[in-house]
Amino acid sequence: MATGSKSDVRVLDGKVALVTGGSRGIGAAVSRRLAEAGATVLVNYAKSPDAARAVVEQIKSSGGKAHAVGGDVADPAQVREIFRTIDKDHGGKLHVVVNNAGIYRTGPLVELTDQDYESSFNTNVRAVFLVTREAVKRMAAGGRIITIGSVVGERAIAPGMSVYSATKFAVAGMTRAWAHEFAERGITANVVQPGPIDTDMNPADPAKNPAADQLRQQIPARRYGTADEVAAVVTFIASPAAAFVNGSTINVDGGVNA
Repeated sequence: MATGSKSDVRVLDGKVALVTGGSRGIGAAVSRRLAEAGATVLVNYAKSPDAARAVVEQIKSSGGKAHAVGGDVADPAQVREIFRTIDKDHGGKLHVVVNNAGIYRTGPLVELTDQDYESSFNTNVRAVFLVTREAVKRMAAGGRIITIGSVVGERAIAPGMSVYSATKFAVAGMTRAWAHEFAERGITANVVQPGPIDTDMNPADPAKNPAADQLRQQIPARRYGTADEVAAVVTFIASPAAAFVNGSTINVDGGVNA
């Protein structure tokens, strides 16, 4: 389960939560935290079945409930299949969606390819659109749409972020509109915007990431965050205590965007 302290209260008992890209990094930490809070977690993966099964086994070995669900959430046909599985295995019940799947394509504009652009928007934006569109059809009052954005969806903090930053601005914009659209049904929509988080996508170890020390100097906290720190915020937003948090972009960044 999560490396931090476990939830004292199982505030998500009886809830079903889908975490896209849930097999590693922030997604895996979110999956474990939601399970600790009592949710049955559907750990989505596109290319890492073994990693997803490992997360599921970690959850189950600690007394939680989880299932691995394969499918590329940037592909409309595969998204429909994911939700057919939810309908079949969980009676179409879905209470929490965490749109976490994403890719990180950066570099000078003249070096970015058409494929970099297309794959970034397909995974980081289109997938959020596709999954959320299906999810809200199945959600009742108390539903939660939570998207993992980025602090660069608020401002670009370094060169080379143009395409990645644009995708994160896009999901923040969609979320603000959804906050109005879903409010009558008692469903909230929020974005959690991590700053530099120590994951395999952006390691804090300078030996693995030559930019790590330079980036660390931009963080008032002078350290990278952990995936579990992001997961703790996501779990709070998923809980009943966050019912009045709607249309928000919540930074988990050590003060980068302060």
